[in-house]
Amino acid sequence: MTGTPGRVALVTGSSSGIGAATARLLAARGMRVVVNYLHSGTAAEEVVAGIEAAGGQAMAVQADVREAAAVGSMVEQVRAAWGGIDVLVHNALTPYAVKPFREMTWEELGGKLDDEMRAAFTVTRAVLPGMTEQGWGRIVYLGTGLSRRPREGMIALGTAKAALAQFARYLAQELGPLGITVNVVEPGPVDETRTAADVLDEEHRQRQVAATPLGRLAHPDDVAQAVAFYASEDNAFMTGTTAAVNGGMSMY
Repeated sequence: MTGTPGRVALVTGSSSGIGAATARLLAARGMRVVVNYLHSGTAAEEVVAGIEAAGGQAMAVQADVREAAAVGSMVEQVRAAWGGIDVLVHNALTPYAVKPFREMTWEELGGKLDDEMRAAFTVTRAVLPGMTEQGWGRIVYLGTGLSRRPREGMIALGTAKAALAQFARYLAQELGPLGITVNVVEPGPVDETRTAADVLDEEHRQRQVAATPLGRLAHPDDVAQAVAFYASEDNAFMTGTTAAVNGGMSMY
């Protein structure tokens, strides 16, 4: 067991996909996990039930991570039950347009940028006081390989996540002296997720697999393993870094 039993981890957008896999893994490693969701309450409760059935501790909490009042209420609810939040895994994915730049409106591109940064800003500000007070914290943001490796139609998501990655580096520099690490996990295409289902038809999927030395797309559990390392006591000296979880695709 690599996590300290009793640490409290908030995983945003964790009713399915990478977020759910991360919530289950952190709980298996001894953390108490907050399963945040926006719409999928039933799915979030199923994740909690699975964690509890395996002997872990979890609670589901609804909040739109773009809204400061909702996030503040969520953090207060967690604090009342378990104390402060030690680990933030910001995974929640806000909607975005899939289309070429020439067909895109500013509302679609600028709106995604605003949603992405507003959510990251809001959840980070909400958990920082507790982490700062105890002189220990772990922040992990979920990015995407699209922020470095463009693909047709993905300019809104790729640009927004590139902004998030740079935001994380600035935070790593500022928060390091306070005992808080900040890192980014950037998956390539991940099977069993909404993003892959939305943008990868079978032809695209096969092209991605062919370009991957390990010969398959990632599974949510592959990404969760990288997140769990960054979130753990084991990660004592890595901050401001990016883990590319893409089976070697980024080498080319």
